[in-house]
Amino acid sequence: MLNNTPRIIRGEILHFIDDPLHVGSSAWEHFHDGVMLVEGGRIRTIGPTLELLRNMPSHAQLSDYRGKLILPGFVDTHVHYPQTDIIASPGGQLLEWLEHYTFPAEIRFENSEHASEVAEFFCDELLRNGTTTAMSFATTHAGATEALFAAAHKRGMRLITGKVLMDRNCPPALSDTPDSALADSQALIERWHHRDRLLYAISPRFAPSCSEAEMQLAGTLFAEHPGLYLQTHLAENRAEVDWVASLHPQARSYLDVYERFSQIGPRAMLAHGIWLDDRDRARLAASGSALSFCPSSNLFLGSGLFDLAAADAHGIRVGIGTDVGAGTSFSLLRTLADAYKVLQLKEQNLTALRAFYLATLGGARSLYLEAQIGNLQTGKEADLVVLDPAATPLIARRMQQARTLEERLFILMTLGDDRNIFATHILGEPACLRATR
Repeated sequence: MLNNTPRIIRGEILHFIDDPLHVGSSAWEHFHDGVMLVEGGRIRTIGPTLELLRNMPSHAQLSDYRGKLILPGFVDTHVHYPQTDIIASPGGQLLEWLEHYTFPAEIRFENSEHASEVAEFFCDELLRNGTTTAMSFATTHAGATEALFAAAHKRGMRLITGKVLMDRNCPPALSDTPDSALADSQALIERWHHRDRLLYAISPRFAPSCSEAEMQLAGTLFAEHPGLYLQTHLAENRAEVDWVASLHPQARSYLDVYERFSQIGPRAMLAHGIWLDDRDRARLAASGSALSFCPSSNLFLGSGLFDLAAADAHGIRVGIGTDVGAGTSFSLLRTLADAYKVLQLKEQNLTALRAFYLATLGGARSLYLEAQIGNLQTGKEADLVVLDPAATPLIARRMQQARTLEERLFILMTLGDDRNIFATHILGEPACLRATR
């Protein structure tokens, strides 16, 4: 339920209006002492406090965050809510990890009470880490998908999810059929897609887990429903790539499998995309598909190093994904730190300004949601994260030496984590506020 009382939010404000890679310093707006007015969940005015504060409505509620940094809420473009309880599970690369940890954990989601409890915790953990929009996998259970939609809806979050499609190369307890997948998906789409801020994603787990009939079903559903999303995994691990080649010998590449079944295009989010060639990248860009860069999980599972420069050179939309539970944190700050390290190994440089663009407006663009979220321009939905630049003694001490905005952001993304999240606002209203002593 929206609060009809206007809210004034004051503090240091930073947001992006374009990609720093392409337009340099004109890509962002920065107000050392800024203020915004939120009405009906949307930003009505934003700018310098001295110019705007005197004209703000006298009856508005005030959130005074002076000394803190206000940004658009973070956008997590790839995460698995059923894997919350297996985060930090050691051993194995992708395929072994799925067998030993993921599938046993997901079987438990047949129990609706368990699914609801995890969904509630998952959404709270997103908010506690400053994430206000997420694209998440569920399980093959329709009830588990319902649980996540319901938890996000209760909090007013913008969330994209869908029932996992999987009918082969998995435990029988997690296998659906094309007929059951169609019935469950259609019912869930009717109930949840475009319900307030919720959106539905057709979710074939990955090519090896879906028969040709299931893959055809996924592509048909994606094409038939306006505004629908599709999420899956692409070229994450070399053994996985070899497996796909053996299952689909007629396909030129892993991406070609998805294209043959009409699973690429606008609003298709393919996670990882490590083991691609330039022909694949050109097809992704031309189709309007997006890649989710998941550095933490790629390092944890030893999958490989994402080539951001190659994606940029081809004009592919790219967002950042925590990929919990192979990813080791819900924090996009920690995930950005890993992204910097991955790209260092690729002899590429990720500036802090570009990193925060990718976690906000870049993520929104990869999800085709830049008209609604991603920055703090007038008319946008007022999802915000408030960062405390003195959350720990080390960060506070290091900040005393910082001289530029870029340096301060780099400190936050290198040393920061959930402790730096002072507040998270959904549609202007505080959804998570750190207790102060």
